[in-house]
Amino acid sequence: MTVLAESPAPAVASRLEVDILIVGAGPAGLYGAYYAGFRGLRVAVMDVLPQPGGQISAMYPEKAIFDIAGLPSVRGRDLVDNLLAQAAPYDPVYLLGHQAAELCYDADGLPLVRSDQGTLVRAGAVVITGGIGTFTPRPLPAAAGYEGRGLVYFVPRLADHAGRDIVIVGGGDSAFDWAASLQPLARSVTLVHRRDRFRAHRATVENVRASGVEILVNSEVTAVRGNDWVSAVEVRCQGVTRELPTQTIVAALGFTADIGPLLRWGLAVDSRRLVVDSRMATNLPRVFAAGDITEYPGKVRLIAVGFGEVATAVNNAAIVIDPQAELFPGHSTERES
Repeated sequence: MTVLAESPAPAVASRLEVDILIVGAGPAGLYGAYYAGFRGLRVAVMDVLPQPGGQISAMYPEKAIFDIAGLPSVRGRDLVDNLLAQAAPYDPVYLLGHQAAELCYDADGLPLVRSDQGTLVRAGAVVITGGIGTFTPRPLPAAAGYEGRGLVYFVPRLADHAGRDIVIVGGGDSAFDWAASLQPLARSVTLVHRRDRFRAHRATVENVRASGVEILVNSEVTAVRGNDWVSAVEVRCQGVTRELPTQTIVAALGFTADIGPLLRWGLAVDSRRLVVDSRMATNLPRVFAAGDITEYPGKVRLIAVGFGEVATAVNNAAIVIDPQAELFPGHSTERES
């Protein structure tokens, strides 16, 4: 995997020329990198997150995904690894930790995208696969200042928390998924929720209850103890204050999503999604979009749908880049391995 630059390392302004720039390194973007490579196009993939995989890598890398064609069940992390391996023979350039900040066009009418790290990418076409956009976790006020010192919002690697006392705050699917995944590795897992009802799927809640995870309802984390690292939390539970030892707090309180600078590009937007036609083309020249970030009549937001959409976007971008090219390049089985 070629990584040109990555935040938070000091950014070095640079210039890159490719056939297709893919904005968003989630599943659709990674499959788009493979498909563009399959078509013989040079590709760069830009994403604000420091690792590829989008929401999957950030939020549920250990969770089983069941709606990928041909895979009865696949762990999120494994799906991302397989998509990276699929694209690897075509050597896409990954600009991780780079937010696509500005779009303009050069004298030849080609898109120029500048990242917030100062990298300028000149492309024959841009394909936006930004999912829900940049997502920001909702904070846990009592734990302010403990980021990087025991407070986390996502758990990309379960093994990092093995043997710890873990407190998970939240009542949605993410909170219960983390509880189920961490319980076999942790010394203890306690889930704290301010209500007595949960947003998580009922079967998941029952599985977590049966696993031995302590669930505190009508409860709130009111204070965090610790010097260099979290050592305990104070929980107000139905009028009684308890102190729980912990070395990891997982704040699974949801997140806010924002498509950010894309709103300033002049793209047609409907309910903070990008409006596309049947070619997956936006209203801007040489700019296409695919996946959850798009909107059109009958839109269904599934990873499986995003795979088809990004293939459509890449094929249509290919004939914009080279009008002599064929829209349909043939099946991969027709190529020599």
